[in-house]
Amino acid sequence: MTIVPDLLDFDELLSDEERSTRDRVRAFVDERIRPNIADWYDRAVFPTELVPELAELGVLGMHLSGYGCPGRSAVEYGLAALELEAGDSGLRTFVSVQGSLAMSAIHKHGSEEQKQRWLPQMARGEIIGCFGLTEPNSGSDPSSMTTFARRDGDGWVLNGAKRWIGLASIAQIAIIWAQTDEGVRGFIVPTETEGFVATPIAPKLSMRASIQCDIALTDVRLPADALLPEARGLRAPFSCLNEARYGIGWGVIGAARDSYATALSYAKTRVQFNQPIAGFQLTQQKLVDMAVEIEKAQLLALRLGRLKDAGKLLPHQISVAKLSNTRAAIAIAREARTILGGNGVSGDYSPLRHAANLESVRTYEGTDEVHTLVLGAHITGISAFRGAATEGAS
Repeated sequence: MTIVPDLLDFDELLSDEERSTRDRVRAFVDERIRPNIADWYDRAVFPTELVPELAELGVLGMHLSGYGCPGRSAVEYGLAALELEAGDSGLRTFVSVQGSLAMSAIHKHGSEEQKQRWLPQMARGEIIGCFGLTEPNSGSDPSSMTTFARRDGDGWVLNGAKRWIGLASIAQIAIIWAQTDEGVRGFIVPTETEGFVATPIAPKLSMRASIQCDIALTDVRLPADALLPEARGLRAPFSCLNEARYGIGWGVIGAARDSYATALSYAKTRVQFNQPIAGFQLTQQKLVDMAVEIEKAQLLALRLGRLKDAGKLLPHQISVAKLSNTRAAIAIAREARTILGGNGVSGDYSPLRHAANLESVRTYEGTDEVHTLVLGAHITGISAFRGAATEGAS
């Protein structure tokens, strides 16, 4: 049984449909992910066998409508992200890369032909996509990317490199962002194209049950219809990143909740000085602090979800959740580990795994520093970014 803090009766704020979606994903995590994740993490294995099951669950491109996509609400997608990350950040990241990044890029910026060709297969998990924006020397400042696409007759030739690209070595298509003589543009690149090479990054101390890669692009030749026609400038990839950041604001609560639940269960059964350690004042303070922060994070995420479903969500509001909820989740995972004592470093318990994963989540889709400056610019009206980086950060 999943232990959930219930200080404010959060479920009362959800519709029957939202609770049903949440419970369905939670049951999947309990059955398919939770019993196996320690082994996957230890062996640094991403369970590709779960891809068709995740498609059947309806979480691939979950928030997108049409073209075979599930068309669920933003709140339902957020709740699903929370439950998936309670299993592991790597599994939630797969859903995010597939749906919020790769599929969203095609859904938002692709031609009708591109949408019809790719999205139904991606929603069914038959095609895996990745999203190539970050480069070895271009992380928080994507305006400095050096990957370049030049016109060659009716087509294009791409050269460059990308780094920390989720799923690239198992993907069938890559959304690659490149500088051109017309500014930043996006391309759908079949990964079997000559000159495209994806190499998994190893060893990793975080996100071990996930895949991140280096991509090398050497004279990659593409036809004219590989171009995403509606993607122009940095606002195009960042409209997709905002979809992913929204999911993160929900997802990290799952890692925090699972860490809390593990610590609470352990504290009730671990006896020291002739009583369960849950009866000690310092342990209770830790548990209360965790529960309160989880409740606050859920309310923040739900507020964003309601705004998103109403079409009113703004980029700086997403930054509030990405910054605050991720920061809180890391603190909760670390504190939960202390309740476990020495046993907390064992793979039998989840908090330290969650804490390690959250260091990656904290970094990707905008670091703490980037989101702080996004909010600083909103509050003061003065941007601390330089040049084009302002657009990229928002």
